[in-house]
Amino acid sequence: MHPWPDLRSILQDVPWLIVGGVATRAYMPERATQDLDILIRRADGDTVWKKLQAAGYTRVSELAIPGFVARSPENVEVDILYGDAIWLDEALQRPETDAAGYPVIGLPYLVLMKLASARAQDVADLARMLGLASETRLAQVRDVVLRYAPGEAEDLEALIYLGQLEADA
Repeated sequence: MHPWPDLRSILQDVPWLIVGGVATRAYMPERATQDLDILIRRADGDTVWKKLQAAGYTRVSELAIPGFVARSPENVEVDILYGDAIWLDEALQRPETDAAGYPVIGLPYLVLMKLASARAQDVADLARMLGLASETRLAQVRDVVLRYAPGEAEDLEALIYLGQLEADA
C-alpha cells in the first residue's frame, strides 16, 4: 500500500473524503496512481488551502475542473476537488475507510463520480469494483444512482454484469 499523506489531523475540522484512484482501494485491489485526490465542499476551499499551507504544502496549480493541486512536504501531489453535487453532503456524512483508516467516499457516490467522468480508467474501475461488490452493496449503489443519476441506471447494470463476469473468470 502506497504511503499517501495523512490529512486527517490537518483537515480535522473540515469535511473531506478521498476520491479517485486511491479511494478505489477500499473496494478492489489497489492500483497504481500518481496522486491523491480529495473532495471538499467548494465553500471550504480557502480554509483547506490555509490548513495545507500551514502544514507545509505548496500550491502548484489550478485544476481544469474546480479545485487546485498542492504538493506535500514529502513531494506528493494532492488534488483538491471542489464539489457541489446535490449528493455531496450525503456522501460527506457517510464516509467509509480504506485499509489505512483514511476517510474514503462511499462506493455509491464514487460510482456517481466515475460514471460522470466516463474516462476509460474510470469505466475499468467501475467494472472491477462493482464485480467484487456484495448484493447488499450493489443495492445501495443502485438506490443512489436511481436517486441522483437515473439516466445512468442501464450503464450501471451493464458494468455490474461485466464486472461479475471478470470476477468469476
